[in-house]
Amino acid sequence: MTMREEIEAAAARYPSRRSAIMPALLIAQKEHGHLPGAVLEEVADILGVERIWVYELATFYTLFHTEPVGRFHLQLCDNVSCMLCGAEDLLRYLEAVLGTEKGETTPDGLFTLSTVECLGACEVAPVMQVGDDYHGNLDIARLEALLESLRAMAGQAVSAEPAPQPSAGE
Repeated sequence: MTMREEIEAAAARYPSRRSAIMPALLIAQKEHGHLPGAVLEEVADILGVERIWVYELATFYTLFHTEPVGRFHLQLCDNVSCMLCGAEDLLRYLEAVLGTEKGETTPDGLFTLSTVECLGACEVAPVMQVGDDYHGNLDIARLEALLESLRAMAGQAVSAEPAPQPSAGE
């Protein structure tokens, strides 16, 4: 089924085509990997809605990406519960071990590191979303294991060198 056909099928489930914008954006992002302007315009045209409506949703929600992201999008919650449980140290660790800063993608295109306002999983803080999966109760050891498993999924060798540890108080 083409992207247009999938979007049309999704739109048929709603009383208003405007209500199908989010499902249509998910379909388009799955097809293209991200949502550049031309794709947003195509979605609006398929649905027959105002382009601004599509743009507003695509730029408001963190699940939509208007720029390319790595194969694994690491979205670390930086809301109060996660901050109090060590998310800032985890962010510094990730930046050091990946050699990139939040908002950037590693040169190999494997990881994009972002922070998000809230993942709604305070009971397992600190928490990070990778793709559609949540990883909670994070600490450095769990992050190392997670990165190792993601690299293994991607077929990359894991470095034998220990990852740099953030110093206390940084």
